[in-house]
Amino acid sequence: MDSLVLSFHEMEQSELSLVGGKGLNLGLLSTIQGIQVPEGFSVTTVGFQRAVEQIEMYHTLLARLSKLNPEDRNQIGEVSKGIRDVLLNVTIPTDVVEAVTHYHSRFGEEHAYAVRSSATAEDLPLASFAGQQDSYLHIIGKDSILKHIRKCWASLFTDRAVIYRMQNGFDHSQVHLSVIVQRMVSPQVSGILFTADPVSSNRKVLSIDAGFGLGEALVSGMVSPDSYQVKDGMIIDKRIETKKLAIYGVDGGGTVMQPIPPDQQKEEALTDEQVLRLSRIGRKIEAHFDCPQDIEWCLEDDSFYIVQSRPITTLYPIPEAIDGENRVYLSVGHQQMMTDAMKPLGLSFFLLTTPAPMKVAGGRLFVDCTPRLASPASRQSFIELMGKSEPLIKDALTTIVERQGFIKTVEDEAMPAPRKGGVDPIDPDPAIVAELMEKSESSIEQLKRTIHAKTGSELIDFILEDMKELKRILFDPESSQVIMAAMDALFWINDHMYEWLGEKNVADTLSQSVPNNITSEMGLALMDVADVIRPHQAVIDYLRQEKDDNFLDELVKVEGGQEARNAIKGFLTKYGMRCSGEIDISRVRWSEKPTTIVPMILSNIEQFEPQESKRKFEKGRLEALEKERELLDRLSSLPDGEQKVKETKRRIEIIRHFTGYREYPKYGMIQRYFAYKQALLKEAERLVEQNILQEKEDIFYLAFDELQDLVRAHEPEDDLICKRKEEFNFYEKLTPPRVITSDGEIITGEYKREDLPAAALAGLAVSSGVIEGRARVIVNMEDANLEEGDILVTAYTDPSWTPLFVSIKGLVTEVGGLMTHGAVIAREYGLPAVVGVERATERIRDGQRIRVHGTEGYVEIL
Repeated sequence: MDSLVLSFHEMEQSELSLVGGKGLNLGLLSTIQGIQVPEGFSVTTVGFQRAVEQIEMYHTLLARLSKLNPEDRNQIGEVSKGIRDVLLNVTIPTDVVEAVTHYHSRFGEEHAYAVRSSATAEDLPLASFAGQQDSYLHIIGKDSILKHIRKCWASLFTDRAVIYRMQNGFDHSQVHLSVIVQRMVSPQVSGILFTADPVSSNRKVLSIDAGFGLGEALVSGMVSPDSYQVKDGMIIDKRIETKKLAIYGVDGGGTVMQPIPPDQQKEEALTDEQVLRLSRIGRKIEAHFDCPQDIEWCLEDDSFYIVQSRPITTLYPIPEAIDGENRVYLSVGHQQMMTDAMKPLGLSFFLLTTPAPMKVAGGRLFVDCTPRLASPASRQSFIELMGKSEPLIKDALTTIVERQGFIKTVEDEAMPAPRKGGVDPIDPDPAIVAELMEKSESSIEQLKRTIHAKTGSELIDFILEDMKELKRILFDPESSQVIMAAMDALFWINDHMYEWLGEKNVADTLSQSVPNNITSEMGLALMDVADVIRPHQAVIDYLRQEKDDNFLDELVKVEGGQEARNAIKGFLTKYGMRCSGEIDISRVRWSEKPTTIVPMILSNIEQFEPQESKRKFEKGRLEALEKERELLDRLSSLPDGEQKVKETKRRIEIIRHFTGYREYPKYGMIQRYFAYKQALLKEAERLVEQNILQEKEDIFYLAFDELQDLVRAHEPEDDLICKRKEEFNFYEKLTPPRVITSDGEIITGEYKREDLPAAALAGLAVSSGVIEGRARVIVNMEDANLEEGDILVTAYTDPSWTPLFVSIKGLVTEVGGLMTHGAVIAREYGLPAVVGVERATERIRDGQRIRVHGTEGYVEIL
């Protein structure tokens, strides 16, 4: 009898696999001093398995279900219904019936009970299955309870629950159901309590919803509840709604919906004292489970009863602060055009590369900008600088700074105020850039020659040592000076040409086809690969077939194949270390998966004539030269024209000679990362041979210092790696915030724009012009199917997306700033672009006609 049915008090030590998430949480809640949980018991998963183990039909249908995909809706519906019918008519084993009878009489046969399902995959810290299985209220009598136990078992196979499990990678045969039978209270008021604000994610704000009668009316959305917010023991917000309906239990069993008399509909469901008492109960439960909770509660005769508590799984994790002070964190991913979750090794490589004080949360990096905001000397210039690249971040930071007392002001003598007039003057000499690139190239060649011979601990030490060289090159003062000079010149031109000539964003045209932009050159180089392949139909046909990543070896057997292979290999030698999300060292590179670039090559063959890359570059260069001539001509006729021309000409020279270099340091960094990665994967292969790792890619789930320990100690870390994989799968589903505080509050920021047409989507203007066309909403670069004249709409672009830019006429992204990748390349290719458009990939549908206003910074859906 023991493991077939357990009371709440017996199950505190029992396993999740016996009583499911809901059951285990009720067992744990029952142990907390001062928390009242109505009595009850759980028919365990052993009881469920005992009931189905001999039924052949159940196992046959389950096997059929496991072969289906989420898309096979009709077959899922048919098989699921078959399983539900089997379970609704199953004979419950005698020993289970006896155990239920025992507890039912112990807790009182005269009482009404709630019968709820509790799946083994439900209410877990990393996956919320809330509401995937059924609940039945106010059930009276043993026979009725047994009937509803069967109904709960059947609810494990509703279409919705089945599809949800498929989408989240849970095996149907491994998810079992326990059933909770819990004594009902007859509440005057019930509701839900979140110990963190579900809207802003602020962990210090509790949110309470309350309505009359049973909680079902509120949970099912039939009633608008009263809502209260509590912070630091004080009610900070209260909204009292008109509550027209309530659900109550009926004497003979079941529930009924009743209208609330009009004079009581606007009454407050809870008194202030009750709200504060409930908030203290919530904090106590949260402390016990050590994470924010979503709690279902009832109020009967001024006593609170807790009927459920589960972790809130939708909250973004908070970067860890050591000192308990208020902090403000900025997303690094929004600056780096990479908002996806990174694997632990990717995170630790980036942390080893950057000098900025960064924190990890939710598989992403955040930088603590509190010191910049605390100092009056740097606060305003920092916010303005952020605003130039990301207006939404500027607005969010302004909101925080305007809150009295959140950030302590520090009078910091040591931080000099930023100088007016920008960076130190630098000669616009192209030789400076050539020399910087040459130094980087020879350093990387040296690395490639040396790293091959290193293994074991020697390899780890070598990489750590070489990263000093990487940082020396990345943060070379002269390199930074070139980049800053180009940015300054860009802002100077835009500000002064608008002031003197009334023309906006002039620098966009002047930035077209600048030399030495390694990223835009990559897009053009892939057009040149297409030129080599275009005359050879046999190669084109071969590339169109399904192929694996060793296709280059077979290519030589086709007519024209050797030439094609040489062209593709040449491209990969220079650019093969790139890929989408390239700042994460664990990402698969083009050299590792060369099929990634094949669709782009084929698209170039179809869309362009031979030599198009040269014409495209030359067209941009001539437009920039023409714009320069026109500007200087107009300026010369203004008062003090000679001086204006002189200053402007110098800034244009800086833009032309230096802007292209901006993309280069990152290219060097990614080359180095790829060399490290190849060497580490070879080492990982040795560890697999020695049974220290299961597969070589497992190294990506360890931080660099953990990998160092593994290589030295040769002790397997299978459990840690398994845990990291689960965490990473969870983090992948989260959306990182641009700005988050140490309270967990997400400050979104908004565009303060009065000048937009109705229904326009606001963003940041980064590349001038107006263009209309078909929107292609693309989430993964590999799925891109673009035709000339399309407008690319995506979350973010990093350098790996550049080859797609040659086919499009405009760009819209959710993430980005004035100097981030997409903006720089869009200007260089002369594409109108708007970035930072919130939820663009949801608000714009694939195939819609849109108009992109690259000069004014908004998008219209036509």
